[in-house]
Amino acid sequence: MIVNIAILLVCQLIGEAAARALDAPVPGPVIGLALLLGALVARPALEPRVAPGANGLLAHLSLLFVPAGVGVVAHLDRLGSEGPALLAALLGSTVVTLAVTAGVFVGLRRLLGATA
Repeated sequence: MIVNIAILLVCQLIGEAAARALDAPVPGPVIGLALLLGALVARPALEPRVAPGANGLLAHLSLLFVPAGVGVVAHLDRLGSEGPALLAALLGSTVVTLAVTAGVFVGLRRLLGATA
C-alpha cells in the first residue's frame, strides 16, 4: 500500500516541481496527474500497482471536506454579511459554466458532424 501511494505522490511531486520550474499556469498536481496518465498508457502493467492506493484514497475522499466545513463554521459571521455576494458568485459561475459547457458540446457536435 505504501508503494502504491508513493507512486501517486512521486507523480504529484514531479508535477509540482515542473510547474514551479517552468512557471506554468497549470497547477502541479494537474501536471502530475497527466504524467501518471501517460505512465499508465505507456505501461499498462503499472495499473495494478497504482489502483489499490488510488481506490483507498477515493474511499476516504469525503474526509477532505472536513477542513472546508470547519472553515465555514469558523466564519459564520462573515457568511452572514457576505452571503448575498457569495450566493451571487456561486449562481453566476454555475450558469456561466453550464452555458460554456453547452456551447462547447454544440460546437463539437457541429464540428464533428454528429447527429442526435
